[in-house]
Amino acid sequence: MFFLTRRKMIAGASVSAAAGLAGCVSSNSNPAIDAAATDGVAPEYSAIYAEIKDADFTVPAVILKEVDSEFLRKNVAYATKEASGTIVVDPANHFLYHVEDGGRATRYGVGVGGEGFGWAGDATIKSKQKWPDWHPPKEMIERRPDLKTVMVALQSGVGMHGGIDNPLGARAMYLWQGDHDTLFRIHGTNMPSTIGLSLSSGCIRMINQDVMDLYQKTPVGTRVVVLASRGSQQAQVAHV
Repeated sequence: MFFLTRRKMIAGASVSAAAGLAGCVSSNSNPAIDAAATDGVAPEYSAIYAEIKDADFTVPAVILKEVDSEFLRKNVAYATKEASGTIVVDPANHFLYHVEDGGRATRYGVGVGGEGFGWAGDATIKSKQKWPDWHPPKEMIERRPDLKTVMVALQSGVGMHGGIDNPLGARAMYLWQGDHDTLFRIHGTNMPSTIGLSLSSGCIRMINQDVMDLYQKTPVGTRVVVLASRGSQQAQVAHV
């Protein structure tokens, strides 16, 4: 996808913020999980979010002033019953936690859809991909005829090759329940300024440097817990 300006994003025309392969949203905190104070030493963000050369692509450095510092990566105290390695998503507060030993977790800021995250419950990372292709729904292409200019014929249908301008960013992890694809993904974004916000449609968006960090910690089969939020429903995949 072509690069969109911040002005266009604010106007609601951002393809990146609309990159969900389905709707996404979640709010009330799960009593089994309690996030404690962020007591970690402040990381060196200029290094964490520096430019990264990855395969044939270069991920640009994050302009830190464009992202609320609350949503930058941080190691925090985190009390939970979940096992180390579990991913816990708190859409209402725009955080994703990678649970670690010793009552700790790495906390990342995320962006979600305009209505939050439409379901709550458990899922599993069944597959993951570096520089994933994007296949927007037919309905989205019909609503956004400008997308046709960046769509090409791919092996799995009409879509957009993976790359810097692709709204799925540098990495994607695909959430399934049993043998059924939830159509929700944890993925990167080429618009870091959308992190901490609920815009348009979309799944769980992360800064590219953050999703690359989470990706290398996350094997296929990892459990994902999505906390409930206002308007969310217990995760239930339609069998069609």
